[in-house]
Amino acid sequence: MSDSFKTTSGWPGMVQVMKLQPALVELVVTDMAATLAFYRRLGLDIPADADGEPHVDIDLGGLRLAFDTEATIRSFDPHWSPPSGGHRVALAFDCGTPGQVDAAWAELTSAGYEGHLAPWDAFWGMRYAVIRDPDGTPVDLFARLPG
Repeated sequence: MSDSFKTTSGWPGMVQVMKLQPALVELVVTDMAATLAFYRRLGLDIPADADGEPHVDIDLGGLRLAFDTEATIRSFDPHWSPPSGGHRVALAFDCGTPGQVDAAWAELTSAGYEGHLAPWDAFWGMRYAVIRDPDGTPVDLFARLPG
């Protein structure tokens, strides 16, 4: 039997590509209020009354960022468990200037958040640092180096 139903006309063997639009990044969180407090410190506009909600999503300008509690995920996937052995996703925030990377690092670590990699000048031309949110998700802080 032929697999021609999988191909576009004209180019044998070429699988037709779906044209999907990325729309949402979701983080599964242990403590909604603690996680939202962290992301508010990074400048995200998250309503104060969202702290007790099981699901929160915000517009990042065409892409949405969602936060779901573990209980929310287990409500439709009772066998869900958090990944082990490392992270599966990281978020990155442009701080604008190398000095702002250092300032954001200092502010977040002094507020008690876990610093993973202190600010450094990366070989790819950026000032970079990595901090962890309350669930251990790495959050990259970066800015282009001058020149």
